[in-house]
Amino acid sequence: MTILCVRFQLPPMHEAALPGLLGLLEDFTPVVEALPPDGALADLRGAERYFGRSAVELASVIRVRALARYGVDCVIGAAPGPMLARVALLGARPGVTCVVPEDPDGIAEFLAERPVSVLPGVGAATARTLSEYGLDTLGLVAAAPLSTLQRLIGAKAGRELREKASGVDRGRVVPNAVSRSLAAERPFDTDELDPERHRGALLSAAEELGGRLRAVEKICRTLTLTVRYADRSSTTRTRTLQEPTAHSAALTKAAYGMYEALGLQRARVRALALRAEGLAPADQASHQLTFDPVDEKVRRIEEVADRARAKFGPRAVMPGRLAA
Repeated sequence: MTILCVRFQLPPMHEAALPGLLGLLEDFTPVVEALPPDGALADLRGAERYFGRSAVELASVIRVRALARYGVDCVIGAAPGPMLARVALLGARPGVTCVVPEDPDGIAEFLAERPVSVLPGVGAATARTLSEYGLDTLGLVAAAPLSTLQRLIGAKAGRELREKASGVDRGRVVPNAVSRSLAAERPFDTDELDPERHRGALLSAAEELGGRLRAVEKICRTLTLTVRYADRSSTTRTRTLQEPTAHSAALTKAAYGMYEALGLQRARVRALALRAEGLAPADQASHQLTFDPVDEKVRRIEEVADRARAKFGPRAVMPGRLAA
């Protein structure tokens, strides 16, 4: 076992603690990839040799240190590769590390009965398409003819899905910095079922992210939505934007699209979070010109609103829906 996938059980609005928790992982290995808002991947191949302990034993030490230093518990999945470690994380619980066997037969047995949706990158639409043809578990997908999968979801996607379902993990842990992203979280006072309240929270978060990006003269390439539920589970979706932007309207549209794609039915939502990732200098942005005067007018109004908020405070100008 060489890769750990760790999710720290951070209380809402305590995402600022993540850099310190990543530093805790870096006490064991420099190969740490942040998975905002509350997780990370750690490659412990060198650490196993250095400390003379297995990755599972080191996971226990990491859990104890997180509790002792930060008062934060964590759940951990351990596997030979990062994709498998993410799948293992879904079966972990506090105090018990979920471990994927290292041998091919053990990996196949571990994955066989799990739903297709547990694989990173498999969204609700893909899982629904496969389920319509009886391919609702990874074991069935791995046993299906490649031509069938490619006909259902496309040539490249079908090939990659079959490899993942068979336990082929070609991923690697890529060290990064959590500061290369910006996040905005909106917790609810009580578990919220109203979709309109959900959309209002997303609008507020997108407006905040857009303002912060423009203030530091950055654009983002991807937007990640995290929905936290009453039972403390969560769903995360990431979307690559049509063009890198700091435009609040574009961020809001992407956030609404991800939320609607989840198809939540009377879900008891505890908090919603948006994260802008893949930040780059704004002067490197390219904007597709249009003949739509409304778009240009909105962007000019946005510039004026930013100046007003900088002078009179963040609530000086806001969408009417939020003011209500």
